[in-house]
Amino acid sequence: MSMFGRDPWGGPLEINAADSATDDDRSRNLQEYDRAALSSRQLDETQQSWLLGPTEQKKKKKYVDLGCIIVSRKIFVWTVGTVAAAAVLAGFIILIVKTVPRHHHPPPPPDNYTLALHKALMFFNAQRSGKLPKHNNVSWRGNSCLNDGKSDSSTIFKDLKGGYYDAGDAIKFHFPGSFAITMLSWSVIEYSAKYDAAGELNHVKDIIKWGADYFLKTFNSSADSIDRVVAQVGVGDTSGGSTTPNDHYCWMRPEDIDYPRPVTECHSCSDLAAEMAAALAAASIVFKDSKAYSQKLVHGARTLFKFSREQRGRYSAGGSEAAIFYNSTMYWDEFIWGAAWLYYATGNTSYLQLATTPGLAKHAGAFWTSPDYGVLSWDNKLTGSQVLLSRLRLFLSPGYPYEEILRTFHNQTGIVMCSYLPVFTSFNRTKGGLIQLNHGRPQPLQYVVNAAFLAALYSDYLEAADTPGWYCGPNFYSTDVLRGFAKTQIDYILGKNPQKMSYLVGFGDRYPRHVHHRGASIPKNKIKYNCKGGWKWRDSKKPNPNTIVGAMVAGPDRHDGFHDVRTNYNYTEPTIAGNAGLVAALVALSDKPLGIDKNTIFSAVPPLFPTPPPPPAPWKP
Repeated sequence: MSMFGRDPWGGPLEINAADSATDDDRSRNLQEYDRAALSSRQLDETQQSWLLGPTEQKKKKKYVDLGCIIVSRKIFVWTVGTVAAAAVLAGFIILIVKTVPRHHHPPPPPDNYTLALHKALMFFNAQRSGKLPKHNNVSWRGNSCLNDGKSDSSTIFKDLKGGYYDAGDAIKFHFPGSFAITMLSWSVIEYSAKYDAAGELNHVKDIIKWGADYFLKTFNSSADSIDRVVAQVGVGDTSGGSTTPNDHYCWMRPEDIDYPRPVTECHSCSDLAAEMAAALAAASIVFKDSKAYSQKLVHGARTLFKFSREQRGRYSAGGSEAAIFYNSTMYWDEFIWGAAWLYYATGNTSYLQLATTPGLAKHAGAFWTSPDYGVLSWDNKLTGSQVLLSRLRLFLSPGYPYEEILRTFHNQTGIVMCSYLPVFTSFNRTKGGLIQLNHGRPQPLQYVVNAAFLAALYSDYLEAADTPGWYCGPNFYSTDVLRGFAKTQIDYILGKNPQKMSYLVGFGDRYPRHVHHRGASIPKNKIKYNCKGGWKWRDSKKPNPNTIVGAMVAGPDRHDGFHDVRTNYNYTEPTIAGNAGLVAALVALSDKPLGIDKNTIFSAVPPLFPTPPPPPAPWKP
């Protein structure tokens, strides 16, 4: 065997020295061999580049190998050029877009309910008493009645400045005033996200705090037990032809009041104290994030409620002046109302036990029907209490021992909601569609707005509980029907009525111009008009020089008629209790994709059932 290896092509690797062929001949023979090989099998471009000369290689470069495919060089160059040109064009367009000023599309305009909400809240700024904050935003108002309490030597409460004037006068009635704060607080607890979306959350909380701070001055809020509470500041009785200067006989701007303002104390006033307790308890939930302030409100609410239970009596009994303007018919409904709010504020089940006592419900009229059954007002809170406690059953369902009365309240709430619908005849309606909850008596709108709020709120309760509606007898009605009722009533107030008039001042093109309101009817012209000197502005036929934006007037009569006359308060006087219900209804109906806040009201309520034990440890072999 030869010591040399073999060529893979079959020949020895050594060069035969005896071969007579010269190097040139061998080179020529090799070229001939390579050309023959190329003619017999196809080679790729790399192999061809090894074998072909420069000239022949250039002739063959018509394609481009991209690895996975081979494309024509012309197509490749055209494609790359097109892509590069497109990139340059795109970059140029982006540069233009970046450098040219943008025109942002404005957000959609607010719905009518939100627009009206902004205005309705402004009314409370116009009603403030005391030293006004810089941000009050009512140009024709100023500091007023800074000596409330000091000017009456018979009272122990010397600092009673602040709070809100009740209506078009300068009296501070604490019974309807505390109801207004309760209603505003309830609306914030349920719809804080809607208030926030409307940009009004801080504003409404400021309104509530102004009222709550004042009520803390009307009793010894640092004590655990009290024996008196202030019922009102100022008087307005003009019966018997009295000409003594007071808040009704005189027509003066609050800033110009110089006559004495008596303070009325009450030593037996369950209804008033329980309503004030409800207001402070509800406000404590609104301000739950301010722990110290919230606890101060809760302490005051506890003290007031204890007083209301121990010193039984109506605040307007005994021929008091309050009976003329805001007479209270009973205090049992305030017991349920105040106890329910204190339970939510504290989580103490003793309040829930009281609120669900059948005897209390019986005394409040829960088991018998009256012409005013189902009407929420500053005087009767039974319907509001039933809705408030139905919420507990819908979302927490505490069961025994509360279930029986909670189920009753829940069923009665459904009946009340049925009575609001046009297909039922519990309440008459005007030809224009306004429900007559006060049976044709004057000043109807304050009752209508409360019903609209309860209807919209209960509709949201049902939706949050995944319940599509409720039964009225054998007939099932969807939540949309209930919300529709609330909308028709508020739309009537905002202008969809036979008069084509908005009963909310400042909303729409046509609204009352002669509002029964002292501050709005007297110009701020640096002239101080005395008690009788302002009568010329009261009796003037001219529109008010100051527009009291957001005031909901008393409303039309049962025939949809309305007289825009300053001296007729049954048509043109606004109240803070009425406006509070309007604000609550407007925020409930405002067109935001946000429902109720299911949990905040329960933040102080402990778990109603024992915490389940932890799961067992994983099994190990």
